[in-house]
Amino acid sequence: MRCLTDFALFLDRDGVINRKRADHVKSWAEFEFLPGALDGLALLHRMGIKVVVITNQAAVGRGLLKEEELASIHRQMFATVQAAGGNIERAYACLHTPDAGCRCRKPSTGLLEQASADLGVSLPASIMVGDSAGDLDAARAAGCVPIVVGDGDWIARQQGVARARDLLEVAGLIASMRGLTAAC
Repeated sequence: MRCLTDFALFLDRDGVINRKRADHVKSWAEFEFLPGALDGLALLHRMGIKVVVITNQAAVGRGLLKEEELASIHRQMFATVQAAGGNIERAYACLHTPDAGCRCRKPSTGLLEQASADLGVSLPASIMVGDSAGDLDAARAAGCVPIVVGDGDWIARQQGVARARDLLEVAGLIASMRGLTAAC
């Protein structure tokens, strides 16, 4: 078995790591880890997989959340993940509203390309995990392997991609796909 260092596992945040809210996550008090997220992130870390968050955060562009508050939420998320034995290398966030027409908002690939350049990882060797068609579209456009999590059966069938219940199942799926072990 081997560990991988030349690729990254890109994760959407809301709906993959934490519970998605219709009114947006606007504070740490509203941030709720999904079942399997912390255990999955710990297993991914033991396998030597570089985890990077790629997230659309239009709440900032809409004035519902300040950029500093988003940074604070991410710092607390990183600390909680680390305390549980996992690691998130970095988080990249699009702060624009959907109508802004930016290159960084998924399904555009700007954030994935920036992370690839910053961290020296190959997008075609990488995996993008999301809970929406936009996440999967971004993955494909960037050349990443897409995986859908949660209640995305219809997306998985429609787009012909792998599906996992949660991040713990994603970790197992990646281990079997790549011949990895948690002992790395």
